[in-house]
Amino acid sequence: MKNLKHLFVTGLMLGTLSTFYGCEVSPDKKEKKTLIAQTILPNKKEANNVVKIALLLDTSNSMDGLINQAKSQLWDIVNQFTHAKCENETSAKLQIALYQYGNDNLSANEGYIQQVLGFSDDLDEISEKLFSLSTNGGEEFCGEVIQTSLKQLNWGKNSDQLKMIFIAGNEPFTQGKLNYKDVVINAKKNEIVVNTIFCGNYEQGVQSDWKNGALLTGGEYMAIDHNRQVVHVKTPYDKLIIELNANLNKTYISYGAMGASKREKQSMQDSNAMQMEQEVAVKRAVSKSSHMYLNATWDLVDASEDKDFKIASIDKGELPADLQGKTDEEIETYIKAKKEKRNSIQKEIQELNKKRELYIANHQDKHRKGELENAMLEAIKKQAEKKNYSWK
Repeated sequence: MKNLKHLFVTGLMLGTLSTFYGCEVSPDKKEKKTLIAQTILPNKKEANNVVKIALLLDTSNSMDGLINQAKSQLWDIVNQFTHAKCENETSAKLQIALYQYGNDNLSANEGYIQQVLGFSDDLDEISEKLFSLSTNGGEEFCGEVIQTSLKQLNWGKNSDQLKMIFIAGNEPFTQGKLNYKDVVINAKKNEIVVNTIFCGNYEQGVQSDWKNGALLTGGEYMAIDHNRQVVHVKTPYDKLIIELNANLNKTYISYGAMGASKREKQSMQDSNAMQMEQEVAVKRAVSKSSHMYLNATWDLVDASEDKDFKIASIDKGELPADLQGKTDEEIETYIKAKKEKRNSIQKEIQELNKKRELYIANHQDKHRKGELENAMLEAIKKQAEKKNYSWK
């Protein structure tokens, strides 16, 4: 049991142990028995290019630095995924789930474990949940939180997908009633790779079984300095990208019961990123200019990309005020104009980001990159190769 403060831990990514088909188009195979009831596409095999990442974060004590690393580097990892391609050139579709464990504010009956977010591709929601985490001391049961994520999350029936757990913490991996070896072997049987991130000395993590917890599933063991300050390189392009992001937000047309609140959440996560540092807000803006940032559930521009989308099916009472009383044709024209504007802004952000990345490459101390980011990306790329992913 530990004293507490404000802490958080994060890990991330994807992966599967199967190395034969991966994300390429593969013949139908006999479906394996899954650990949980399906809630998404229950009778249908999901596409191979869906990547599922579960982050299991210790929110007990002494890792305040890690929470800052996680918040600031989320967008680095998302932006790396914009370059991930399957063997058939299909882009990856990223889903992230989030758990916290080891926090006295959580239920003892539940093992001090809480699902903060099920698998989601809503980047604003993922950011919101990360920023909502706070720390308090408690018992840290690694085996139990892994087992809980295996049971509760919708890992799906497609063994060709990349599926990965990242668990981070700094107490012995052996704590709790469940034998972690049984748990991680269970994960392996279900084609899920467990990667472990020990926050502290490498050898200490080895001695407390963090390394063995990863190796049993073919995962990666990493030890990081979670208190290391993330150093961001300022570039001449940052201010321009921030300005373009503000214009990008103006291209969103909220609709539906949750439209207004979702748009407000978008703005709030922009603010959260800016409060971290301007460079974090820049990285978020780059993510928003990519195919990874989609909001079809509340934005008419993204919703209109669906081939089955029809304006006539939208409840006109749930449209923004400036579209009230407009004909379907007028609304379609309005959406088209916003779409063209968005595409133009996103393209401009992407072009500026290329210049920004080149500037960073020429000015950044190669040894001063973020600890968490480096650890996760190394594991991600290594295991993604087993599924025939490439990074372009």
